[in-house]
Amino acid sequence: MYRVLFVCMGNICRSPAAETVVRSLAGKAGLSRFLELDSAGTHAYHEGERPDSRMRKAAARRAYDLDGLRARRLNGGDFARFDRLLAMDRQNLEFMRRVCPAEFHGKLGLFMAFARDAGEEEIPDPYYGGAEGFERVLDLCEAAGQGLLDAIGPLVRNASRS
Repeated sequence: MYRVLFVCMGNICRSPAAETVVRSLAGKAGLSRFLELDSAGTHAYHEGERPDSRMRKAAARRAYDLDGLRARRLNGGDFARFDRLLAMDRQNLEFMRRVCPAEFHGKLGLFMAFARDAGEEEIPDPYYGGAEGFERVLDLCEAAGQGLLDAIGPLVRNASRS
């Protein structure tokens, strides 16, 4: 089992979208049984809340269902539990680096590092913008999600054979 945690600030827009998009892509690629996916926020602003209604609506238009998710805060145990902890932007990555035990720093990175030719290094926070921002988040999550699965798919398939 390969475990990936997606992280943004409040865990109500970008990281739950990333979790859901990658879960869907993994299902289509036959990788679901090899992966455990989750999302968290660096701050507890929205702990226990459902994802932002605008993100849920944008996701639903693409047949992604975020309704069962609830925001949670990143915790110390996440660094040991997950194989990769992928931040949506540099600000949250830096926060993660500050609180992460040194032996787990190699697990941290930016989700967009997996997007080929996207022209973006971060997934922008759509919270204070319009509907187009939520659509852009989904576009970027789809690009990075496919790249992530392309990178780890062979690893998780081979690991399951040994």
